[in-house]
Amino acid sequence: MDVIEMTRKLGEAIQADDRYIKLMEAKKANDEDSELNALIGKLNLIQMSYQHAQESGETDESKLNEYDKEFRDVYGEVMLNPHMKVYEEARQDVDDLMNYIVQILSLCVNGEDPATCSPQTDEGCTGSCSTCGGCG
Repeated sequence: MDVIEMTRKLGEAIQADDRYIKLMEAKKANDEDSELNALIGKLNLIQMSYQHAQESGETDESKLNEYDKEFRDVYGEVMLNPHMKVYEEARQDVDDLMNYIVQILSLCVNGEDPATCSPQTDEGCTGSCSTCGGCG
C-alpha cells in the first residue's frame, strides 16, 4: 500500500471516529436551526455593510463603530445558541485530533520512530510550529 492509499485509509478512520461523527451531527443541527441561520445571515449583512462603508471611503467613525458593536452583539447571540455551543465543542475536539495526528506525522518526517514518537499533548499547542518553542 502506498502513502496516498494509507492516507485515504486514515481519512476513513477519522470519519469513523466518534469525535468526527459528533461534529457532523452538530453541523446538521446548526444547519437545521432556523433561528441560528437567521442570526448568521444578519452577521453576514452587518459585515458586508461595514466593508462597503470602509471601501466607499466613509469616514463616519460613529457609523463604523455602530456596525462593529452590532456585529459583536449578534456574534455573541450566535455563540450563545445551544447548537452552536455543541458545534464549537465538537469542532475543537476534531481540531485537537487533527493537530495530534499532524504532530505525529511531523515527528516521523523528522526521523522519529513512528511506533514510539510522542507528540506534545500540551493544551496550549495551536498546531502551528511557527508559534511554538519546540516539541517534547
